[in-house]
Amino acid sequence: MQRSVRTAKVVRGTIGVSPNKSISHRAVIFNGIAKGDALVEDFQRGADCLATLTCLRRLGVGWRWRNESTLLVTGVGLHGMREPATVLDCQNSGTTMRLLTGLLAAQPFFSVVTGDASLRSRPMRRVVEPLSQMGANISGRDGDRLAPLAIRGAPLRGIRYPLPVASAQVKSALLLAALYAEGETIIEEPAQTRDHTERMLRAMGAEVDFGEGPAIRIQPMTQELTAMKVRVPGDISSAAPWLVLAASHPNAEIRITGVGVNPTRTGILDCLSLMGADVRLEEEQSWGVEPVADILVRSSQLRGITIGGELVPRSIDELPLLALAGCFAEGETVIRDAEELLVKESNRIRTTLDGLRALGANVEETHDGLRLWGPQKLGGATVSSHGDHRLAMMLGVAGALAGGETVIRQAESVAVSYPRFWQDLDGLCGI
Repeated sequence: MQRSVRTAKVVRGTIGVSPNKSISHRAVIFNGIAKGDALVEDFQRGADCLATLTCLRRLGVGWRWRNESTLLVTGVGLHGMREPATVLDCQNSGTTMRLLTGLLAAQPFFSVVTGDASLRSRPMRRVVEPLSQMGANISGRDGDRLAPLAIRGAPLRGIRYPLPVASAQVKSALLLAALYAEGETIIEEPAQTRDHTERMLRAMGAEVDFGEGPAIRIQPMTQELTAMKVRVPGDISSAAPWLVLAASHPNAEIRITGVGVNPTRTGILDCLSLMGADVRLEEEQSWGVEPVADILVRSSQLRGITIGGELVPRSIDELPLLALAGCFAEGETVIRDAEELLVKESNRIRTTLDGLRALGANVEETHDGLRLWGPQKLGGATVSSHGDHRLAMMLGVAGALAGGETVIRQAESVAVSYPRFWQDLDGLCGI
């Protein structure tokens, strides 16, 4: 599928965005191994989260839709999962594969996790290696580096593990395995990553210490997790396209309601504020263990900045959009320390570069990021998302900011995390 986008003369509107993908995954996985029933309201129905639901059902976890956006999950307890009769297909979801690998490493049965061609090319040794140190028996292609992964459940032991790369998925896989391990597990992060797992597990009764320094400590469970109702806030990664669109457009104002503003996820807000964007939080509140707010963003005079260090893991999914914002900022914008972009659904450094250059941007690739100069005028072109949902959304916003018509190929990839993206873009741009 391809999508045509033309210059937006005015950008206005109030919008609620797709629910948080990370929290949706965790809400159903954690409640799946809890005892009892739990409602998950505003579950994200993108392809990634639906893949998690399918895998859980094959593992014996019960769930059903109460309405279009609310799930009732019937947990089987920590030890109630059953051996799947077939391979578990994670499709394009790295979160599904990595979190389930951590969980399945401790189960008393055999299982295999796989995915589509893109996911089978993404690095899995980063989760296999520490789980193996815990006693897991996991085999994969290319020296256990790639999926499919064959997992023979085994008794696990707690370890102390310094993460070589900041990764919330790997951290969460180890925390899930640690629930079943003998002894304490300590995970050290090189930079803080999203902490949805720690917040939710602690609320469900796990003994997790986090938030003080780089180490997260978790004790094995001596009783069942308590099922917990979860209301999923809007995903700040899905709000990000509208933040960049409004801040970069000369005649724009957008209000985004009910967005999760967990401080481990708000790197995009910090970066835009440093760039001089007119962004403010309103109606701040809590939905369970997660902070939530409305975000108001208006046309802004942006300036170039350097994005690196601890800002990167807190804005990793939004870096292509921040590169786009750099095209409309005064001066130089540098994105560095972003090697993790090389192993996402696409090589996001290269695909972001190719897309922006096709639109006429003055941008250079570096070994760990991008360098841009602005402000500059972009012009319509035919571009490809390379099947990457984040790239498709960035290019859609770029098309609304560029002159003329932009055609985005493989536009359907937005369904992975934001199925309504194109309709919402049309609505905000008055189409």
